Amino acid sequence: MRIAILSDTHDHIANLRAAIKYCNAYQVGLVIHCGDLISPFMLEELARFGGAVHLVYGNNAGDQHLISQACGTRFPSLTHHGVLGALEAGGLKIAFTHYPQMARGLAGQGLFDLVCCGHNHRYQVETVGKTMLINPGELLGKDDQPGFAVLDCADRAVERVEVGERFKSEGE
Repeated sequence: MRIAILSDTHDHIANLRAAIKYCNAYQVGLVIHCGDLISPFMLEELARFGGAVHLVYGNNAGDQHLISQACGTRFPSLTHHGVLGALEAGGLKIAFTHYPQMARGLAGQGLFDLVCCGHNHRYQVETVGKTMLINPGELLGKDDQPGFAVLDCADRAVERVEVGERFKSEGE
């Protein structure tokens, strides 16, 4: 299974749309969003993914009530986990949050195979003990090239996918 890890979209519709197009086209089986989605209208973009999407709040949560209320009801494929999510997929125990410090603490406990986070807008992949820690960087594109991470659960290879103008315009 391939898992896409996204974070910090900050209402950038075109970049999120491009990421979801990529996920649908390149056999991604699950999407995890590590927070700062912001507005409820962004859920419509996430729901275009052909599989399950799991997400958490960030520090810029937008309308928390509408976001949490729409997940699982209006958008059945979206699951909202509050500030901390945990699930099993692709043979891995996975936790995800918005905050790197919290993610590092979770990784240090050794209870998960993978811990994901966002917040600082910096792409980073490291190992803490036996746990892989992934920050996909920002999808917004404010401080860096917009992008996200894709993990192949079979060999635990991580790919950074950059969302550029060429990719955003394909298939429009």
